[in-house]
Amino acid sequence: MSGARQPITPIVLRSISQRFGRKVVLRGVDLELRARSITGLVGANGAGKTTLFLILAGLLQPDGGERRYGERVVADIDLELRARLAYVAHAPQLYPGLGARANLELFAELRRAAGLSSRPADDVLRGLGLPAEALDRPVSTFSRGMAQRVALARAVAGDPELLLLDEPFTALDARGRAQLAGALLAERDRGAAILLSSHDQGTLLRVCDRLVLLEAGAIVREVERGGDDPAGFAARASEVLGAVGLDDHAAA
Repeated sequence: MSGARQPITPIVLRSISQRFGRKVVLRGVDLELRARSITGLVGANGAGKTTLFLILAGLLQPDGGERRYGERVVADIDLELRARLAYVAHAPQLYPGLGARANLELFAELRRAAGLSSRPADDVLRGLGLPAEALDRPVSTFSRGMAQRVALARAVAGDPELLLLDEPFTALDARGRAQLAGALLAERDRGAAILLSSHDQGTLLRVCDRLVLLEAGAIVREVERGGDDPAGFAARASEVLGAVGLDDHAAA
């Protein structure tokens, strides 16, 4: 984490609204993301999930409402705060002419220039299933699943306090999904607050401590895992996932 600095968790959204022209995308969203917790954000296409990610990442200014990061109410997310969170969009945003290792080393150099540290590139990449012989190949030669692993490795390398993952399991095979699930649980145990969206019901049930259903721009239901009733959580969570037509083998 970040030494003597105040933590940026919990992250609290209050009455967040967003419209694009006449289209209302988010309607009075209230959401709290806590340290050491994984929240799954589910909803149909067009429900407003990506817009919510962009607002949390500081890439979009909401039209109304309040964002609080730890003790700070934040109007504009500055570079210091942005360095303490990580956002992986639905499409990997990498330098295609560089290798996987070089992509992470460039990221590490930028962090060092700001006085921040990163984990060794090779350790993180191999932890997410990148074979040693692929570390220096240009990312442009990678499959979608391999590129996704690199983007995820870059995100966790900086030990973010807030990890935002929009469809992180896209294009990953069963082994890749299992490796990512393990990495997310490790990030949670390290202390991160994690928000992820996915169409993979089985993975959501395995890793999430809470599920939030976003419908037409509003949060309409939440279910939370309780320590004494795992079967009850699975049943309630399945109802939420069923509301958006997810099944155990759906691809993101």
